[in-house]
Amino acid sequence: MSRATAYRLLRRYQECGWDGLRDRPPIARHCPHRLSPEAEVQIVELLRRTGWVPRSLSAALGWPASTIWRVLKRHGCSRQQRMPRPPANRYEYAAVGELVHLDIKKLGRFWQVGKRVLDDGVQRNRHAGWQYAHVAIDDHSRLAQVELRPSQTAVDCVAFTTAVIRSYNDRGTPIQRILTDNGSGYCSRAFATLLRQHGIRHIRTRPYRPRTNGKAEAFIRILQREWAYAYIYPTSAHRAQALPGWTRWYNNHRPHGALDGHPPITRVSHAARSYT
Repeated sequence: MSRATAYRLLRRYQECGWDGLRDRPPIARHCPHRLSPEAEVQIVELLRRTGWVPRSLSAALGWPASTIWRVLKRHGCSRQQRMPRPPANRYEYAAVGELVHLDIKKLGRFWQVGKRVLDDGVQRNRHAGWQYAHVAIDDHSRLAQVELRPSQTAVDCVAFTTAVIRSYNDRGTPIQRILTDNGSGYCSRAFATLLRQHGIRHIRTRPYRPRTNGKAEAFIRILQREWAYAYIYPTSAHRAQALPGWTRWYNNHRPHGALDGHPPITRVSHAARSYT
């Protein structure tokens, strides 16, 4: 060590003994620019009352946002605490067709590979349009039906739901209830008329609560991960051609975590035999 360091440690030893040789945090003892304890208490109290971010607190109190952020970090409240979530309401209907979840996923069209794949920063596929994946999930068996349609309006919602109802009737397991969100296509008169004609009860999710339709949301995540974004498709048309094959694999062969590793078709086949 240097001579200055040796004299400094010697002075600490003479003043405090062996405790004076312990490592000390590199913090100045006096900082004339540091806020007073009263000002720090004011910042923390305002945060607890309003929940504002440091930039909003800066506009209200007049101190820089960086200073306010350091004060909040010192008091352990720089990150807002998440509100505790209510316990999950897990359920499963007893038979196929008792409840079917409907949802829609918006997907972009493309005519060539995009910048995320090529990683060159060049913007492509401008104004290529959208296509919408209409999905239907059976609550008991997790059997999935997916169809790409040009819109999410009432016309396409009714057309897809009609095909879903027909497929369940052909299988011998008619639909009793349908669960959807509060989208305009599902709240239309044409959709209500379709369900009334087939004697199906319409259940809607709570507003701003996607978890109410959790089985459909979970399937959409699987759909994106294993089909939409799993491969580098040359165009969206090639992606659409791969959808029927992936859906058959999901229903007939893919092990499902909620079914003890069995595919959804195992529960559907058992229900159809019981019905006949």
